[in-house]
Order: sequence, then structure tokens, then C-alpha cells
Amino acid sequence: MKSLGCLDMDSLKEEFEAKDGMEFPGKTYVDALLKHVFYDQKEHLFQAMFLIHRAHTTMLAEQHIISEQEADLIIKGIKEVEKMETAGLDYSAEFEDLFFLVESQIGKIIGDELAGKMHIAKSRNDMGEAMYRIVIRDYITSAAQEAENLKEALLYQAEQHIKSIMPAHTHTQPAQPTTFAHYLLAITDNLDRDIKRLTNAYQTVNKSPMGAAAITTSGFPINRERVAELLDFDGVVENSYDAIGTADYLIEAAQALISLMTNMGRWIQEFLRMASKEVGLLKVSDAYVQISSIMPQKRNPVSIEHSRALASSAAGEGMTVVHMIHNTPYGDINDTEDDLQPHLYKGYRKGIRVLRLMRAVVLTMEFNRERAFQQARENMITITELADVLTRDYGLSFRKAHHQASIIAKKTDAAGKELYEISLEKINDWLEGVQLKKEDWQQIIDPACFVERRRVTGGPNQDLVKEMIRSRKGDFSKKSDRV
Repeated sequence: MKSLGCLDMDSLKEEFEAKDGMEFPGKTYVDALLKHVFYDQKEHLFQAMFLIHRAHTTMLAEQHIISEQEADLIIKGIKEVEKMETAGLDYSAEFEDLFFLVESQIGKIIGDELAGKMHIAKSRNDMGEAMYRIVIRDYITSAAQEAENLKEALLYQAEQHIKSIMPAHTHTQPAQPTTFAHYLLAITDNLDRDIKRLTNAYQTVNKSPMGAAAITTSGFPINRERVAELLDFDGVVENSYDAIGTADYLIEAAQALISLMTNMGRWIQEFLRMASKEVGLLKVSDAYVQISSIMPQKRNPVSIEHSRALASSAAGEGMTVVHMIHNTPYGDINDTEDDLQPHLYKGYRKGIRVLRLMRAVVLTMEFNRERAFQQARENMITITELADVLTRDYGLSFRKAHHQASIIAKKTDAAGKELYEISLEKINDWLEGVQLKKEDWQQIIDPACFVERRRVTGGPNQDLVKEMIRSRKGDFSKKSDRV
């Protein structure tokens, strides 16, 4: 490699321009940008482009801006080029991007003059925004459907484990007994809110910008509402400046993805903890574990690990979208277009993979009821019920009862025992001014009794959990109304 001292600095620019060119597009611009944009457009926007060409041409004919005969010929050319095999479609410096290549191909069939007419009152601005919205709405629809499928699997498992008692945790520490069904319902409800966020994002995305043209509409008597109808949009983005300048549909789609993946990532991490040998509550199906190459006793829950990694990556793609939009001008700007869109598409593709994979894991996993129940007996997590019983049945104020329960907890811990290992006589020795009945103490140390008594709305009592499952299963009859 030459040192800088050996270079003729005066000729550096001339040598570069001789190789790179002095007219648009320069070789570096082609290699570093246009080729990448072309292949992204080919992968994601090809079909959406033809949908828009057909719809806009149909509207032009209906509005008598072009003749029916012209429209028929244009649409014939559009359909012919649409059959093009995209696999062999490569970038050519002859055309700036895919839009111009397609227009050229149509022109070869119907003539350049007629091909040019299909662009009356249409700009790459409104067409680009419409294509992005068409592609994104499809991703949102797929994600929402996969999330519904995961919700169904969660409810299926919840129904199997209404009586499966386990410890609930706060601050990562064993806190109180609950049931696996109660826990799964919490996850289900969180997921359902994310499905609603996807639905709201879809409603924002699924509006047509077509007819805004560059940014101020057109002097031709076009019908924007008709194009929206033909493209299955739910209406138009009325203000034409807004139609071109806004990026909130991108932000909302990204935020829905970020929320979904972040929320899922939290319980995916919990599942990994439950599936560990030490905790031993979840057993992942053999179909979704790998055996170590050197330690044959290990069952590695790689499906959940990959889901965690992909969820983080998908959320990261969504954050990239938000940051790319931050501090950009309100108008047509490249920052929200070709360089940004692939991040959103990749994010949704990864998110959809997570949803599918975790549905398979959830549907086929096994829960260790016996071990979970034993863990619910440990670490004194029924002690709250002692304070409640002292208040409810023995007339102590809750503060005094809580203090008494705290004394019992400390003495039990100092003895290195569990509550169920302490005799009633010892408990009554430790209590101040109160003598518990045997029946009350047996119920206090019983996790099943603890759960049964939590029958306030939303609690883990099995009758309440059954009702929650029933109502959420009923939601599936309404899911077609969402996206």
C-alpha cells in the first residue's frame, strides 16, 4: 500500500472522477446506494407497485382523464410486465430505480407515450408512500394473526392448569402462591393489549396517500377516494401535505412492534428460568430443545433462547425506525423511505418468527405440578394469610397482625425451617396474646387454601380463573373485526 507521501495530492480528485464519473449516478453512488435500494424495492415493493398502477389507471379512465381504450392498453401492459420473473431482475445504471425500470418495460409493450399517461396526477411521492403502507399493513396483519394464535395456545395451557399451584414472584423473589393458569392469563392479557396496539397501528397505516401527488394534489379532476377503495384502504389521508409529510404511521407501526417484542421478551426470559434444571417447572418439548455436543445429559431450550434474541433484535429494528425519523423535516425526505423501510420489514419478519416459535413451545410444553406445589409451600410465601387470619378472625388490627406475622417469619427463618415444619404449639408460643386454632394454622400453611381465598376480581381462585378463560376464549369470535 502506498504511503500518503507517495501520492500526488493534486491529481487525487481528477483520478477519482475519472473512475467514478462526473454525471449522475456516480459509480460510488450506484455501488453504495442505488443497487441496495433497487434490490430492497424488488424484494418488498414489486407487487404493491403494480396494484397502484392498475388502481390509478382505472380511476383516470373513470374520471375521463384518459380514454377507456387507453386504460385497457395500459392495464394490459401492466399485467404483462407484472409477470416478469423478478429473480433475474438486476440493477442497471440505465434506470435510477425500480420505478423507472418498470415504466420502461411497460413502454416497450404499449409505447412510451401511453406508458407515460399512467403517471398523470401521480408522483413517486404519493406512490411510494402508498406502497410502503400496503406492505406494512400486510406485515401488521400477519403479526396480529400470529399473536392471536399464540394467545390461543396460552389459553389452552391455562385451561389445563387452573389448579396447578405455583409461587408468584415479586422483585425476583418468591412472594405468594398463585396458579400457572393465573400467570398465563396475565401474559395473555398483556399480549391482547399488544394485539390492540397492532390493530390501532393498522388503522393508522391503512389510509391512502394517493392523489396527493408531489405534495399539493393535482390540477386534474382525480378521485382520491376511488383509488383508496380499489387499493383496499380504509379512506384517504385527507390533507395532501400530511399524506406526503407524515411519518407517524411508521412510528406507530414500529412502536406496536417494540411493545409486543419487549413485553414478550420479559415472559420469555421467565420461561427460560422456569425451564432451568434448578427451577424445573417447565419442560420444553423434545422438538424444541438441543442436546449438548459434549454433555449428553443437557436439554438446552434453544427455541426459547432464539426467541429471546430475535425479540430483542426485532425491538431494535423498531427503535431504529423511530430514531431515523427523529429530527427529520416534515415533508418528503429520504430518511423515511428507502433506507428506513427495510428495518421495519425486518423487524416484523423477526417478530412473526418469535410469535410462531413461542406458540409451538407453549402449546407443547409440560408443567411440573408437583414440583410447583412444593415450591409454593416453601420460603414462607403463605405468611400473608397469617396476618389476614389474625385480622379477620382474631380481631387484631392489620398493623399488629402484620407485626406478629413478621415475628413468625423471622423465627422460622432463624430455625432454618419452613412454616409447615413448625408445630402449632411453637407458633402459639411465638405469638403475643393470640392462640391459633389447629384448623386455622393448617389452612394458613396450605397454598391451595391461600389461592382458594383469593376470590376478589382478577384473583387466582379457580372459579374466577375459569371465568377469565371463558371470557377470553369468547374474544376469538371477534378477532376478525380487529385487523
